[in-house]
Amino acid sequence: MVRVGTLPMRLLALDYGADIVYCEELIDIKMLQCKRVVNEVLETVDFVAPNERVVFRTCERERHCVVFQMGSADAERALAVAKLVESDVAGIDINMGCPKEYSTKGGMGAALLSDPDKIESILTTLVKGICKPVTCKIRILPSVEDTVNLVKRIEKTGIAAIAVHGRKKEERPQHPVHCDVIKAISEAVSIPVIANGGSHDFIREYTDIETFQKATAASSVMIARAAMWNPSIFRKEGLFPLRKVMQDYIKYAVRYDNHYTNTKYCLCQMLREQLETTQGKKLHAAQSTQEICEVFEMADFYEETTTIFTAKKTSLETKIQDEDDQMEDPDVIKMAVRFDKREYPPQITPKMYLLEWCRKEKHPQPIYETVQRPLDRLFCSVVTVAEQKYKSTLWDKSKKLAEQAAAIVCLRTLGVPEGKLCEGENPLIAKRKREDRECSNNRDHGDDLAEPSHKKANFIEGASDMNVPEMPR
Repeated sequence: MVRVGTLPMRLLALDYGADIVYCEELIDIKMLQCKRVVNEVLETVDFVAPNERVVFRTCERERHCVVFQMGSADAERALAVAKLVESDVAGIDINMGCPKEYSTKGGMGAALLSDPDKIESILTTLVKGICKPVTCKIRILPSVEDTVNLVKRIEKTGIAAIAVHGRKKEERPQHPVHCDVIKAISEAVSIPVIANGGSHDFIREYTDIETFQKATAASSVMIARAAMWNPSIFRKEGLFPLRKVMQDYIKYAVRYDNHYTNTKYCLCQMLREQLETTQGKKLHAAQSTQEICEVFEMADFYEETTTIFTAKKTSLETKIQDEDDQMEDPDVIKMAVRFDKREYPPQITPKMYLLEWCRKEKHPQPIYETVQRPLDRLFCSVVTVAEQKYKSTLWDKSKKLAEQAAAIVCLRTLGVPEGKLCEGENPLIAKRKREDRECSNNRDHGDDLAEPSHKKANFIEGASDMNVPEMPR
């Protein structure tokens, strides 16, 4: 379920008795942009997008129970994503049932149902390419015969199981679920069939799960909306009061640093008709995890948990710094400096000054080696100039800032100007204006000249586009 199947909800469902949990549908292209990061503070594995947003977060507690649900319309992309996450999940599922436009417009979700060849290609590629079980979820086709034939073809790809939502792609929850079609599929294939779509018509409490299973002859039941409304639907002993369920959910949300907007959305799905109550209105107005905790009288829990995490982060940072100090190259010259672009003229940086100085002194151009620290994803750079290394002891939020800081250390050590506004007349700016005038004069005389190579060289910051390796642990 989009926005619902995040880590706190999955863990809560497992606590209450679910055997397997699925993450929300995650699109292959988005996942391929992510980097796998071990989060030592939260004790999670995070797949982080270039904008630092966590796209998928998981933990050891669910590693053998969580199925990674993927949206894909391309076999090779699907395989690349599966290989990225397979060591952290129990299985890979391809969503072929989502009727929403965000999925179907890219040829994913229910759009795949009209392209059996592509379905076969994606599933066969995954089954052959990874070691974990591969499954898929479909909706039923206009006829029972067509649906059964499609499932038989899917079965031949070697998948471990198939989930069937008992509605057609144009049908919605208010339409009756077609148990007879799911049953026909269950009786036609030998792989496990997982029945889905019974929340509206059948499932109100735990005993209803067995009723739906028998009606469909399925091997198991997948629950979406009924679990979203109250995850304790999985309890054999019966539903918990909603207040307890919501507090249990909030504990996981705080424990795993879930974004407050996602936490708020999931809680609103649980409150449903109670959203207009005083508590519901306070929840709707909350603008942080702390405010959400206050709504549910859990402010103390929030403070205790965040205090623990702050102490843990500080301890880990101290440990990493100690390890860095022990491994530190004694020949590296260090200073505690940062680059602040407000202190420099537009388009002028310490790296430019250092490159210009190296050319003037006939040294090779500076070489930057940059690493990223897994704990907080900050960067540190070492610049080598004339066989001497320089670095700032302060870690920065970007690779570019870390490299500028390293250049500042080098320039200050050498006693060379670094281009700051307070240094007065700036030779690089004067040089640039002079060359711009020369270029303008050439154009005025009708010369169709390419930009002089020496101009390009003077203002290219060189050797800064290296791949950033993760810091060794």
